[in-house]
Amino acid sequence: MERQQFVASLVVACLIRVPTEVVKQRTQASPSSSTYHMLVVTLREEGVRGLYRGFRSTVLREIPFSLVQFPLWEYLKTQWSQRRGHTLHSWQAAVCGAFAGAVAAFVTTPLDVAKTRIMLAKAGSTTANGNILLVLCDVWKSRGLTGLFAGSIPRMTAISVGGFIFLGAYEKVRRSLLPERNHAKLS
Repeated sequence: MERQQFVASLVVACLIRVPTEVVKQRTQASPSSSTYHMLVVTLREEGVRGLYRGFRSTVLREIPFSLVQFPLWEYLKTQWSQRRGHTLHSWQAAVCGAFAGAVAAFVTTPLDVAKTRIMLAKAGSTTANGNILLVLCDVWKSRGLTGLFAGSIPRMTAISVGGFIFLGAYEKVRRSLLPERNHAKLS
């Protein structure tokens, strides 16, 4: 049941994330357009469906990303705290979150490349149809491994910083709400 709730929460998050991502990426790809203009153009040319182009590919990127990031974060925290003999400080959990985020970002970059290409593709094109495997094969054929991992360094950097801030803050708040765990010694 937890897996179903996990996937459901990612799908719901993507209901909000995908339209903003579509408009953001299209605005970035067309710097002479404003965000509002890109929203209006997308709605006029493709309707609401245009705002959700890449929805499946986004969900299919988010699931493996989370399945790498969160277990790795917990594993790193456990290993570090066992070696230190005490519960980690929030900043140490944040460091673990940054590393876990960077690893998850790197291994899921090909899925992010496919998602981005699908979102930016010309309406009606084969790529715009959202076939992730077809898009990945096209990238592989045209640009090889380098193409599949295009943008991995900036993506890893941004997600690492986000992981540090978000997971460090999460750990701090969690410990504030559960103070009895703050002083627990690990055996």
